[in-house]
Amino acid sequence: MIQKVPEDGTLLPLMEEFYTIQGEGYHSGKAAYFIRLGGCDVGCHWCDVKESWDASIHPLTPVDQIVANAEKYPGKAVVITGGEPLMYNLDYLTTELQNKGIKTFVETSGAYPLSGFWDWICLSPKKFKSPDPSIYPHAGELKVIVFNKSDFAWAENHADLVSEGCKLYLQPEWSKSQEIIPLIIDYVKANPRWEISLQTHKFLNIP
Repeated sequence: MIQKVPEDGTLLPLMEEFYTIQGEGYHSGKAAYFIRLGGCDVGCHWCDVKESWDASIHPLTPVDQIVANAEKYPGKAVVITGGEPLMYNLDYLTTELQNKGIKTFVETSGAYPLSGFWDWICLSPKKFKSPDPSIYPHAGELKVIVFNKSDFAWAENHADLVSEGCKLYLQPEWSKSQEIIPLIIDYVKANPRWEISLQTHKFLNIP
């Protein structure tokens, strides 16, 4: 049965929520509460949370309860991820989090128009579904997953669309990291506006 998510964003399909250390990108190493929403139609074949794709198997959860859960932890930063979180109206969720003094970060492919109020936006575009053009100017970081050599040129195309101050990261796809990391190292040395992002949470064996 397909569940209807309210347009006002007061109920969201919650896959999981957990307190951990951010493993990737600009905020790597910082304590953060992760809220993973179900639902994604981008379809990355190397996605490591394919169970998030079907929103209907994840319970519609009151946002007030999600916020109350996040508020219990000492780290006052929340990462909204998925799935693809911008499939939903995130205005209410982010407003309530910020009202509690919690910073709001989002990890998105950019495939949908921006909603919500954000302290940080990580744009991680995917070839399978192009970002909405409205996302680019708001991104604090551009994080491109490198799966093969052609992804470097593709990353540069997206880097031309973000703001001048946007942080640029290249991250090896985990299953090919041994092959890809040397290529990224050489690329960053030759193109130092880019930095390397690693999935440090996988090395630390934490969520």
